[in-house]
Amino acid sequence: LPGPPFTHQQMPRKMVYYGQTSCEQDTERYLDVVKYVFSCYKKEVPLVINTMGWVKGEGLQLLIDLIRLLSPSHIVQMDIYDCKAMSPLTPEHVHYSAGLHTKGKQQSKCKQLGADSMESWQYPEGEDMSAPQHKLLYIHPEFPRAGLAGEVRVHSGILHDMSILGYLGHLQSPDFGAVLPLHSLVPYQVPFSAVALRVIHTDVAPSNIMYAVNASWVGLCCIPEEVQCQTDGPVLLTQTPICDCLGFGIVRGVDIEKKLYHILTPVPPENLRLVNCLLLGDIAIPNCVLVGQQGIEGEIPYVTSDYNYSI
Repeated sequence: LPGPPFTHQQMPRKMVYYGQTSCEQDTERYLDVVKYVFSCYKKEVPLVINTMGWVKGEGLQLLIDLIRLLSPSHIVQMDIYDCKAMSPLTPEHVHYSAGLHTKGKQQSKCKQLGADSMESWQYPEGEDMSAPQHKLLYIHPEFPRAGLAGEVRVHSGILHDMSILGYLGHLQSPDFGAVLPLHSLVPYQVPFSAVALRVIHTDVAPSNIMYAVNASWVGLCCIPEEVQCQTDGPVLLTQTPICDCLGFGIVRGVDIEKKLYHILTPVPPENLRLVNCLLLGDIAIPNCVLVGQQGIEGEIPYVTSDYNYSI
């Protein structure tokens, strides 16, 4: 409400780095992330849940799963002008609809048999027939183009980049003056042995892992297990953990000889001491950060036009 997200960023109480702008590839992990974050809600204040705009097909089924999982007291459903986008999410509709990972309750035999037969039929023993009890606030706009997603999609990529740039702005001095390019800032040196590494969104061969990590946006995370390094190389996780994320950074270089990651991050040192895991997702550093590096003559680091897209 106060404006675009990049203008009022705050450190959340609980955060998990999902690593992608869409959960389509791994909806199970998405639900696990929601459960993990929701587990810290103490119910001392009202909670507003901002769901995704993916409300067709599997997206709608996933929304049904979320409603079952989180048991909201109210649902605000905004329709699209002059278009019947989806059924109203009434308690009864949610109760009987199949989710992506949960089953809907079958219509009770009371309804199938009719009122005359209700006395002769009882619910199966042990079956929970309690339906969702939320209140639906259904909004149907009366002005054209309301709810159309085309323009939103065009701007969403720009807003993602602005959020990253706003976050990186914390690396700059609070004093008024010239904005320093990222390559002139001093990074933290992090030993390979101090942090575990995991690429979230795709499989990367261990021999290529450093190519993937170099010049990448990473989640700085904390896993409960102690990181144990048994080799000279990086510590690689075989599964993606559901764990606390304490902030973000850029791996601006990898020193293979000294076995160090060079990481730029605005996360304060007292929080960095807790970080023992780097998660690499499908979130890219904005092009302007790489292309617009000042004071560079000749080739720009990390930028090339000599690329074969058929590979």
